[in-house]
Amino acid sequence: MTIQVIVLNGGSSSGKSGIVRCLQAELPAPWLAAAIDTFVDSLPASLRTTDAGIAFAEDGGVAIGEEFRRLEAAWREGVAAMVRAGAKVIIDDVFLSGPASQEPWRKALTGLNVLWVGVRCASEVAEAREVARGDRPKGMAAAQAEKVHEGVSYDLEVDTTHMESLACARTIAPYVS
Repeated sequence: MTIQVIVLNGGSSSGKSGIVRCLQAELPAPWLAAAIDTFVDSLPASLRTTDAGIAFAEDGGVAIGEEFRRLEAAWREGVAAMVRAGAKVIIDDVFLSGPASQEPWRKALTGLNVLWVGVRCASEVAEAREVARGDRPKGMAAAQAEKVHEGVSYDLEVDTTHMESLACARTIAPYVS
């Protein structure tokens, strides 16, 4: 079974984006990246200031509205369509609602060969990364570190607490072919 999609799930600042870049460099075929951060950045400013979109609280909490959910569902279907059209894709997501967030991906990716990867990181390490990044509300990493994994099923898990992105990518790579 040749893997067509890799789904990375982990909290904010857990190291998913770094793993994606390393996987793109390590894997022999070209793989596209589909990151939830890129999707959020593509939203109009109005959906970052209303209850219909996405809101980031000062304590790191995230609130999702109905319009965001509608557009996110369309984005998921678009990613799945790219794979069905022959692209290999690495998805970088944050399952804020655990298995309830994984299920829409399962539906969108039905019939495709998917590798589900949990990206773990100790909350204190993710918090330090969050502070260094300076682009996230303080507390987001700690709030998400364990929550996003509760009840989620994976084929493989990696932990970036003491493992570099390249080592994680090299752990994942043998599962892909």
